Amino acid sequence: MMMKLRKLTAILLIPALILLSMYMAPAASADAVEGDIIVILGEDLTAAQKEQVLADLDAPTDAMTIQVTNEEEHKYLGSHMSKAQIGSKALSSAKIVIGKPGSGVSATSNHINWVTNDMYLNAMITAGVKDAHVSITAPFDVSGTAALTGIIKAYETTTDTQIPEEQKQVANEEIVKTAQLSDSIGAEETTTLMTNIKEELAQNQPETREEMQTMIVNIANNLNITIPEAQLNGLVDLFMNMKDANINWNAVGDQLEQAKQQFTDFIESEQGQGILAAIKDFFVGLIEIIKGWFS
Repeated sequence: MMMKLRKLTAILLIPALILLSMYMAPAASADAVEGDIIVILGEDLTAAQKEQVLADLDAPTDAMTIQVTNEEEHKYLGSHMSKAQIGSKALSSAKIVIGKPGSGVSATSNHINWVTNDMYLNAMITAGVKDAHVSITAPFDVSGTAALTGIIKAYETTTDTQIPEEQKQVANEEIVKTAQLSDSIGAEETTTLMTNIKEELAQNQPETREEMQTMIVNIANNLNITIPEAQLNGLVDLFMNMKDANINWNAVGDQLEQAKQQFTDFIESEQGQGILAAIKDFFVGLIEIIKGWFS
């Protein structure tokens, strides 16, 4: 029963976090001033494309701006994707808004057709990004894998925080491998699986590769998720790398709990209850329409 409840919570968290990012105040870092904004632009954007993404991001004219290069994309993604997949141009762009400490992370995206918002959230938590709302966009539909490179770079610049290189590498590895897994088992299932594995790692650290694989398989089985054999080894590699990356797992656990608490607080709020009521009314109306078809 508890495992079913955890799975339901994780699945509900997917659309809920998107709603939260729309209706709740942006999050923050203890090392930055609340409301600080930094814009990340792909170095190879044309003038027209730059204007388009700045409009998509609703970026203020006085925001701090940095560039992410194609060279940086290859540096962090080259071990996990082919050169052809990464491409030769840096186009993905993003905006980070800093708010009060302890608010957690959230993400929204536009023109991103492979990496989901929840994959960005998981990878940002792995990298050590905290208390920040991130918007990701591109001039046209792209996979979105490269955006994390710019997000981490901008977060470091804004908060004057140095994220260890191994955490950056493993966060980018996570983006790619979870996106690949979602192609096989679905985005919701992937998010649920990754969240449950991280929660377990925050409590228990397997010592060997065999123990790590057993833990991952057991969690997947409890969630009624079948991991393709070809991708299981990749997941074991990923979480072994996470284990060795000196990640603060207490902080990871706290961030995951914050995300769940944000969801709970929102649903219990007057605004959240109104949205739930509207959803309920929609489905009631839909059922009545379907009944009418058979009358």
